[in-house]
Amino acid sequence: MKRKSISVILCVAMVAGLAAGCGSSKDEKKDGKEILSVWIPPLDDETEKNYVPLLDKFEKENNCELDVQIIPWDTYEEKYMTAINAGEGPDVGYMYVEMFPTYIDSGAVVDMEEYLTEEDYEEYLYLDRGKMMGGTYGFPFNTGNPFIMYYNEDILESIGETAPETWEDFERICKKATKDTDGDGKIDQYGYAAGFNNGDMSPLYLLNSYYYSLLWQNGSDIYNDDLKSVRFNDEAGVEAVEYLKSLTPYMPEDYMSLAATDAFSNVFGGGHAAFACARAMQAQSESFQETYPDLHWNYVTSLKNEQYGTFGAADCLTLMSACENKELGMKLIKYMTGTEVMSEYHKEHHGAPMTKDEEYQGDEKLERTLTEDRDKWRPLQAGPCGSDILLNLVSQIQAVMSGDASAQEALDEAAEYSNDLLDEYWADKE
Repeated sequence: MKRKSISVILCVAMVAGLAAGCGSSKDEKKDGKEILSVWIPPLDDETEKNYVPLLDKFEKENNCELDVQIIPWDTYEEKYMTAINAGEGPDVGYMYVEMFPTYIDSGAVVDMEEYLTEEDYEEYLYLDRGKMMGGTYGFPFNTGNPFIMYYNEDILESIGETAPETWEDFERICKKATKDTDGDGKIDQYGYAAGFNNGDMSPLYLLNSYYYSLLWQNGSDIYNDDLKSVRFNDEAGVEAVEYLKSLTPYMPEDYMSLAATDAFSNVFGGGHAAFACARAMQAQSESFQETYPDLHWNYVTSLKNEQYGTFGAADCLTLMSACENKELGMKLIKYMTGTEVMSEYHKEHHGAPMTKDEEYQGDEKLERTLTEDRDKWRPLQAGPCGSDILLNLVSQIQAVMSGDASAQEALDEAAEYSNDLLDEYWADKE
């Protein structure tokens, strides 16, 4: 209960501070040029060298100067909270979905709909994924790379199976694939290479890998539509976690201590499992080619139960309310995500094309996730107190997977915690 109280106080206090601080005006100029400040996280190992110079042309064409700050991931949210409370935030910022609700609620970010044209909706491929909480607060910038289900073609062929389409297919194949292949009496080939230790990743990585897909495929979600309560403990949500738990006989015996990334890289990559879930990234393909050249793999973007669904981030640029020249800020956002800049950046740092005119330059094998399967993945709902809710939820799911709680018990407890948070959050708005 102490953790709940602290998190609610922080959530409410932050909104109050933002409402007071975000209206600070800034009218910076240097040598007669208007200055726009831009905050982004590292996009690669050398963002200052690889991405920032691509914006030089914008400065020249618009007689302005860009102050681009690259903020480390481990202090990213803290930097925003502190600076915007003090009225010192950027003109253009980069946010992932979990960050948006508080800033939307406080008025710190702009609904960009009035700055968008029909031509923009035709040109920019993912604008619909920037819509949240009744407005268009995000302009997708770093998206794609959904979590997909990789499969070992040789293992499936050896047991007379083809790529799964449904939950029923997946469970059947997992069961058939889990076996002792060398006759020593020990299982050495698994159906599903899954690990429920987050290792050096955020605990939320476990939700990305194993949970959201099943929740959405079964027709449920994190929040109810009004964002005032959660729904992940409804019948469909409980069934999704029970299904995940039912797969544990086909996972490595140490699945609770095994890091999710190690399960993918070592167990699946080593040819010891039929399936594994991970991001659709060219780096994965290159790693397999280098480390496990004999691995023959393919993938399905999403299984289907009631519907398709898997997690793919839609990190966005956003126009901050404190930006004095919003037309110029919006012009910069469109330029940063436009064909000219992203085509050049994606030559070496492959990613999803942001516009219809940008050609895909990544792994041909993974292109399907961005074309015919594009509607099978989606970002998270934006909702209040999201980080607290999700961190608590992942701990409850781990309890289910370890056998310490039933799905119903764990999800009901997580829902009670979440709804208490949301009740207190929304009470402050009335």
